[in-house]
Formats: sequence, C-alpha cells, structure tokens
Amino acid sequence: MPDQPDRTAPAHVSGRHRDTLTQILQHPVSHNIEWRKAIALLEEVGTVVEEHDGRFKVTVGGETEVFNRPHGKDLTEQQVVDLRRMLGRAGLDPKSAGKED
Repeated sequence: MPDQPDRTAPAHVSGRHRDTLTQILQHPVSHNIEWRKAIALLEEVGTVVEEHDGRFKVTVGGETEVFNRPHGKDLTEQQVVDLRRMLGRAGLDPKSAGKED
C-alpha cells in the first residue's frame, strides 16, 4: 500500500490548476507563471486574503506567507521559490494532487 502524505490542503487539484502547480514545481524555475493563475491555484488549496495595503496573505498547509502583486503579469523568481516551498511542505505535487480525476 503506498504511503499517503499527511495533508492539511485538499488532495484534489483541478486540471487547470494542476498545470500551474506543475509550472511552479518544475526545475529550473519557470519565468512565465501568471499571477492570476497562481492565485487561483492557491485559493483552491489554501486561503488567500487581500490585505488593505494590497498585499496577499496566503496560507497553505498551516504555513502563511505574504506576497506583493508583481509589477508585471508573471510571478517573480523569488515568489516561485517561496510557493514551491509552501506547496511542497503541504505535500502537494501534480501527480498525487490529481489522482482523483
């Protein structure tokens, strides 16, 4: 019987969000991940709250980070690295996240 990671985020991620998850977790860091797609993924697997100062408080798997909206439409390299860490610690990966499809 395969080991199941202990998750506090949902195990199921829809196909369109799974593509974004794959982009975030792939190496080397992708430089064309859209902010709006990342936020949509994070809303599905965690909690996103836009603060009064325009920052976004993101909680996934018990870990919280605050992100600034990037100046362009894509995430910065540091944002990708931070999201990769958060999603990895929450036990999310594209293969196991979509196993219910």
